[in-house]
Amino acid sequence: MAFADDPTAGQLNVGLNALWVMLAGILVLLMQGGFILLEAGSTRMKNAGHVAGKTIFTLGLASIVYWAVGYGFTFGGDASESLNKFIGLGNFFFDPGHAAAEGDSYPSSVFFIFQLAFAAVSLSIAWGGFAERAKLSAYLIFTLFFVSVIYPVVAHWIWGGGWLAKDGAQDFAGSTVVHLTGAIGALAATILLKPRIGKFNKDGSANEILGHNQVFTALAVLILWVGWFGFNAGSTVAIGDGFFGFVAFNTQLGAAAGAVAALLISWLVNGKADITAMLNGALAGLVAITASCAFVDPWAAVVIGLVAGVLVFFSAKFFEKIKVDDPIFALSVHGAAGVWGTLANGLFATEELSGKVGIGKAGLFEGGGWGQLWVQAESVIVCGAFAFAASFIVLWVVKQVIGFRVTEEQEIIGLDLSEHGNYGYPEQMKKAGTSV
Repeated sequence: MAFADDPTAGQLNVGLNALWVMLAGILVLLMQGGFILLEAGSTRMKNAGHVAGKTIFTLGLASIVYWAVGYGFTFGGDASESLNKFIGLGNFFFDPGHAAAEGDSYPSSVFFIFQLAFAAVSLSIAWGGFAERAKLSAYLIFTLFFVSVIYPVVAHWIWGGGWLAKDGAQDFAGSTVVHLTGAIGALAATILLKPRIGKFNKDGSANEILGHNQVFTALAVLILWVGWFGFNAGSTVAIGDGFFGFVAFNTQLGAAAGAVAALLISWLVNGKADITAMLNGALAGLVAITASCAFVDPWAAVVIGLVAGVLVFFSAKFFEKIKVDDPIFALSVHGAAGVWGTLANGLFATEELSGKVGIGKAGLFEGGGWGQLWVQAESVIVCGAFAFAASFIVLWVVKQVIGFRVTEEQEIIGLDLSEHGNYGYPEQMKKAGTSV
């Protein structure tokens, strides 16, 4: 639809919505820069170039796979009514047309970009379980399956008109769809890969393997925090009455509360204010408020963020205690906080906001009874179980057929050199036997 010299109110509305969704999609896509810095800063220098390069490569591969298959399984509307409860069919090799169709609120092209960015974020979360020890070929194969089937099935169930959507599952911007699904993929990977060399001693005690640049991780959190306004507020997919501002407001409160709570609890428990814990708390607050940002009042957003900040601190200690090596804290930040954020709707969702969004009912503490909490728990359990089973099967086959983990020698040398033949920091890590 091209604007005439004097556009109608409908044309202006379409144009403004398109501009907003496109801007939000760009913000979410730029979160990949945050993931590069987060993973690189949280791991060792010898793997930094690998982290950056594989993120760009898998983003490119994911874009093609999502265009060809993933979008169709998520939002395809050609399936029968009974089949559509479980998976979409149609819109494969998606062709959005040149402009918005008659009666649409925005062009489907910008909606595709927005949804692709979400799928890419979920994939990048899963890479936390691969960090510093997985073969590049495993990244390639897992991307194919995760973006074509695993993520789209979960997204369809909740966002694409599937059976959980019909049950009234509330997940406004993806605490379960994006974050828990990615974290569960990371869990399957780290179980199969086993811990990094030197992480745990024979007596079960853990050694701290420090990341090489805490400034990178802090900058990463800031980039992700800003990108989250596209993530959450952009999920309104409309300018409308400005409701996106309220969603952004709750998002900011949840993130802030998570950062403050995590730093204070680390200070109380450890006797020192842990910067890494605080950064994880900010992200955990963002993850937790993602499901509920459009459903809860501001005071509840603060409570959700505070709980997430405390939860992520103790969750990280729990996974280390059971000898799960999670270098990027994906299981705690995106998994534990994702579960909490999804369940929080069942406690704090208001009747007014549930009606405004048009999904589900009020939560337990808002007079809605236990019904919505049950639906939220159902979505967490079912989506988590599916994502784990599917991810584990794919990665187990990869491990049996081509191998999943690099050799001990390659891991010690670092993935920059062993997988790519070069260093991310060549001036700092010279090749053996050469001079400056």
